[in-house]
Amino acid sequence: MTTFQDIFKSNFLENVTSVTVVDMVLAIVLAFLLGLFIFFVYKKTYSGVLYSPSFGVSLIAMTMITTLVILAVTSNVVLSLGMVGALSIVRFRTAIKEPLDIAYLFWAIGAGIVLAAGMIPLAVFGSVVIGVMLLVFVNHKSHSQPYIAMITCDTPQAERLVTDFLAAAVEKQTIKSKTITSDRIELNYEVRLKDGSTAFLNGLTGIVGVTGAALVSYNGEYMG
Repeated sequence: MTTFQDIFKSNFLENVTSVTVVDMVLAIVLAFLLGLFIFFVYKKTYSGVLYSPSFGVSLIAMTMITTLVILAVTSNVVLSLGMVGALSIVRFRTAIKEPLDIAYLFWAIGAGIVLAAGMIPLAVFGSVVIGVMLLVFVNHKSHSQPYIAMITCDTPQAERLVTDFLAAAVEKQTIKSKTITSDRIELNYEVRLKDGSTAFLNGLTGIVGVTGAALVSYNGEYMG
């Protein structure tokens, strides 16, 4: 019976099965292909403001690096203990701007772990299912694109005219903020367009008392 002390004896290390060259090549190639698939899905489903190609490439690298680490851990018990100690001191400070990016990070890490563990069908099938699910649900639009209409007017009468005009010109409008100063009133409305037309903005500037109007697209999250 092997005891805990036997782990550190040389005769135990000699009996550890090493990873063959064929296994290494197969694991790295499959990790690259799975990482490439994850990168493709990420690129197709990205809906943020600024697309970061470096994050997409890092998904490929993370899948391959995870595969390397798990291959090393599974082939040598002593090395696995060293890996635990080394990885425990790593700290990541990069802020995740999009919540969905966390899912892609875990996907890349999970695919690398499962692949290096030898469960190739599970890694491939699971990645395909996850990718199809993300393509379907992330790209599915259950409602029209929201916009923020920023309107500046001079008088309360003009404000009422703006409210009545928006009620008839857009599909839906919701007041988000209202700022009053000594000489003007600033209104921010969340609006849903009819048939995607922005022609109503021209009509807003024709209302007496309206001094400015702007339309901005946003992702539905409002801070203010």
